[in-house]
Amino acid sequence: MKWPAQRLSAASKKSFGMFDEASKLDADGVDLIHLEFGRPHADTPAHIKEAAKAALDAGIVHYGDFRGTLSFRQALAEKLKDFNRLDYGPDEILVTNGLTHASFAAFMAAIDPGDEVILLDPYYPQHIAKTELAGGRVVIAGLDKENNFSISKAAIAAKITERTRMIVLVNPANPTGRVYSAQELQHIADLAIEHDLLVLSDEVYEYITYGHAQHVSIASLPRMRERTITCFAFTKAYSMDGWRIGYLTADARLMPAILRITMTDVTHVNVFVQEGARAAVEGPQDAMRAMVEADRRKRDIVVQALNQMPGVFCAEPEGTIYAFPDISGTGWASDDLAMAILTEAHVVVESGSFYGAGGEGHLRVCFGSESEARVTEAMERLTRFFNTAEQPLRKKPISNIKGDAQ
Repeated sequence: MKWPAQRLSAASKKSFGMFDEASKLDADGVDLIHLEFGRPHADTPAHIKEAAKAALDAGIVHYGDFRGTLSFRQALAEKLKDFNRLDYGPDEILVTNGLTHASFAAFMAAIDPGDEVILLDPYYPQHIAKTELAGGRVVIAGLDKENNFSISKAAIAAKITERTRMIVLVNPANPTGRVYSAQELQHIADLAIEHDLLVLSDEVYEYITYGHAQHVSIASLPRMRERTITCFAFTKAYSMDGWRIGYLTADARLMPAILRITMTDVTHVNVFVQEGARAAVEGPQDAMRAMVEADRRKRDIVVQALNQMPGVFCAEPEGTIYAFPDISGTGWASDDLAMAILTEAHVVVESGSFYGAGGEGHLRVCFGSESEARVTEAMERLTRFFNTAEQPLRKKPISNIKGDAQ
């Protein structure tokens, strides 16, 4: 019997990186501090949970609209106007099972076998497998590492061919913590317009920005609305990762093809979960802002501590829940250092090479996944580790295809 389908056996294998390694020690009862997994620490705000409970009690338990509950999509349309400066009607909004589902549906609707999809390196690894399952080929364009991983128009332009179909953007950026300026986004917009390309914009961290950094949705730039599919989720800012609820926006002419994918794979999203998410959009935002402020405090603890460790430099993240320290001065390769920190310090961080060749020489440290006290303890453990570790010979990093869910 032939099994599995060739598209699965030929695609890159998904791994959860250091999370997989750490699970072995977790099973032995080792006290690990998990700073590798991109999940929020806080509980979902109470008013959101109450709205979902009320929906159940009200009998909202049957089939719903394939696109998502109309009242929810109307609320999302208002949010998009107010926060993202995007003008989409309810029929140009599709509710999905998280951002992972939204982007998967977009890839499946847009990509034909042999089409090329450009990812910016360091990249979010899940987008590789989605591209490949759709029959596409991933092409890597490097971010400008010497300028805080800024978007390089020349680097992207050099990768565009007659087979290029899409550029994928993650903004705010996982793993680097960048929040791209409108000027940087215009580089992508100019290329997309010139070469008639689609842009898939992953904006799961839209609310998690710090200081003067401001999130800009690339679809809000001139002539980009009609060629951009923007994906959002309640996962991070509202601490709803287990709820699996998100949505995408696209021009009306793009939506029927995307809807064909989601109608086939899930029919529609759980109806009472949508009521909880609607409460997140329409209700008070104080709890969300408090969670972002807690993340900012933890960010400051992490950045200050890392910059005092020998051989480590950490730029201040502008957004997201990740720090991306440069550890090239330690002499360690990223994979080796992440493993040594796990086994010796019992802190779980992710290797920068998890996110492509451009991430080598870095670690990703998720300060959003633990309490402030545990993040502080993790930095104390890392300080002891870096002050006592011997400098190793640099080894070639291991290349893997990995990712966490959004």
